[in-house]
Amino acid sequence: MKVAILTVSDKGAAGEREDLSGVAIAEVVPGFGGDIIAREIVPDERDQISDKLVHFADHLGVDLVLTTGGTGFSPRDWTPEATHDVIDREAPGLAEAMRQESLKITPHAMLSRAVAGIRGRTLIVNLPGSPKACRECLATIKPALPHAIDILTGAGGECARPDERKS
Repeated sequence: MKVAILTVSDKGAAGEREDLSGVAIAEVVPGFGGDIIAREIVPDERDQISDKLVHFADHLGVDLVLTTGGTGFSPRDWTPEATHDVIDREAPGLAEAMRQESLKITPHAMLSRAVAGIRGRTLIVNLPGSPKACRECLATIKPALPHAIDILTGAGGECARPDERKS
């Protein structure tokens, strides 16, 4: 599974803050069979975020893009909108599951505007901006990611378990 990580941070892009969230994601990716093809930082600019998502999906052909940052209420948080700008279809269950599990940890999880969606044969998932929250959210969706990518890329078979196919 080819993976790209995109950190959205004004300070990170300016070299004023270390990208700890991108590091946290990079540590988790091998645990679900991911191979990191690209890892970049862009400022909180909608067009730069969407341009990078398109580059990862269309030009690098990655299977999965994980973004971190820009999903809150700040006037500079544009990651969900930039993601909506480039996806063909939403995959709301992933974002819903992350919020649901995160709510067990903090009531602030309901403030997340993160989305997930599909562009061609690439799954794009918005993660929070904190390293701890990135790890927690990835732990929630990690079991489903290999199957999601298999189905999306055409490598997987039927979704039903063998015992369910008889009915």
